Amino acid sequence: MNGSNSCFRRLTLAAPAAAMALLAAPSIASAADPAPPPPINTGDTAWMLTSTALVLMMTVPGLALFYGGMVRKKNVLATLMQSFAICCIITVLWMVAGYSLTFGTGSPYIGDLSRFMLNGIGAQISKGSDVGFTLGLGSANATVMTIPESVFMMFQMTFAIITPALIAGSFAERMKFSALCVFTILWSLLVYAPIAHWVWSPLGWVAGFGAVDFAGGTVVHINAGIAGLVTALVLGKRQGYGQDDMSPFNLTYAVIGASLLWVGWFGFNAGSAVGSNGRAGMAMATTQIATAAAGLSWMLAEWARTGKPTVLGIISGAVAGLVAITPAAGFVLPGGALVIGLITGAVCYFAATSLKHMLGYDDSLDAFGVHGIGGILGALLTGVLAYGPLSATDANPAGVVGSFAQFVTQAKAVGVTIVWCGVVTFILLKIVDLAIGLRVTTEQEQQGLDMSLHGEKIS
Repeated sequence: MNGSNSCFRRLTLAAPAAAMALLAAPSIASAADPAPPPPINTGDTAWMLTSTALVLMMTVPGLALFYGGMVRKKNVLATLMQSFAICCIITVLWMVAGYSLTFGTGSPYIGDLSRFMLNGIGAQISKGSDVGFTLGLGSANATVMTIPESVFMMFQMTFAIITPALIAGSFAERMKFSALCVFTILWSLLVYAPIAHWVWSPLGWVAGFGAVDFAGGTVVHINAGIAGLVTALVLGKRQGYGQDDMSPFNLTYAVIGASLLWVGWFGFNAGSAVGSNGRAGMAMATTQIATAAAGLSWMLAEWARTGKPTVLGIISGAVAGLVAITPAAGFVLPGGALVIGLITGAVCYFAATSLKHMLGYDDSLDAFGVHGIGGILGALLTGVLAYGPLSATDANPAGVVGSFAQFVTQAKAVGVTIVWCGVVTFILLKIVDLAIGLRVTTEQEQQGLDMSLHGEKIS
C-alpha cells in the first residue's frame, strides 16, 4: 500500500460510499473541502452510537471490575476509582484539546487546534442540515462521512479513555492518586494524541509509509503496554512482592469485568468500520473467533504446565485474544483470526508468567504481558495474514495483502510506537516524580490505598 492510499483501512461507510470509506480515523472537516457532505445514513449512525456505548462500557464498568477483582481487598476501591477518574479526566481533556490534536489536520506528526473546545462541531446542526461531515482537510484523501461529527468524536473519545486506564494495571496498589491524575493528562496529550495522529490521520507519517491498524493495536495496546512496563520499572516492586500473598481479592469481579470487555469489544472492533456494513460484520466474527481461541490456548498452556486450568488464566487469555485481533479485525478472514488467537494465548501466558519472573519486574495485573505483547503480535500478524479484498478500494484494488513487505512495514510501526511511548513515558514519570512524587509511602501501601488515599474500605 503506497503513501497516498495508506489511510484506506479504518473507516468503512455504507455500500454506496464504500470506495472512499476505508480511511483510518481522519482529520477535521472544512467548508473548503470540495465534496459536499452526504445525508446522514441512519443505519451507520445507529451502529456508531451503539458502538460508542459499548466501548465506554469497556472502561466503566468492564476494566474497572476486571482490574478491581485482581488486586487485594485493601486496594479494590482505589483501583475502581482509577478507571472511573480516568474516564472523567479524559472526557474533559478530549473535549478541550485531545480530539483536535489527534484528528486536526496539522502536520504529519500532530494535529492542530482547529477543534479546540470542539469549536465548529455543531455547525451543520445549527444550520438545520442533517448531513454528515467531510474528513481530511488539505489532504488528497479527503472524503465524506455518513455519520455526524459529534458521533465520530464521541466514538474516538472512548478509545482515548480506555488507553490510559489500561496502563493502571501495571502500577496497581502503589501509585499516588494525585500522580495518576497529572500523569494521565500529560501522557494523553504527549503520547496518545501524537501516536493516534501518526497512525489514524490521512496525513500521519506512519500511515504514510503504509502501516495499518484497524482498531488500535499500536495506538491503544502497544502504547498502553509499553507505558505500563516503563511505569512498573520506574515505580519498582510492591512491598512484599514475591513473599506476601498477593492473590486476587474477588475473581468473580474479574470474570464479570472480562465478560463486559468481551461484549464491549464488538463496538471497539466492529465499530471501527465506522458503518453498518460487511466489514463490520467480518470484524465482529474475527473478534469472537480470536478471543475464544486465545482463551483456550492460554488455558491449555497453563493446564499442561501446572496441571490445573484456572479461571484467571482463561479470562486473561480471552483478553489477550481481544487485544491481538484489534489491529487485524478488518483485514483478516476467520481462519487468520483463529491463528492469531491460538498463537497469542500461549505467548501471552509465557510473557505474563515466565518472562515476568525471569526479568523480575512487577507488572501487577500484566498490562505489558497481555496488552503490550498481544498488541505487538497482532500488529505483526496483520502483516502476514491480511486478506486484500477486505480492504480493497477503487484507489487500491488489491487492498492490504499479507506479505513480507507488509510485515516489515508493520514492524516499523511497532518500533516507532515502542520508542516514542517508552522514552516520553519515562520522561513524564520523572517529571511528575520530581514535582509531586509518584509512589505512596510504605505505611500507606501497607495500610492499603482504599483507606490511605480515599478514606474508604470494603467492610
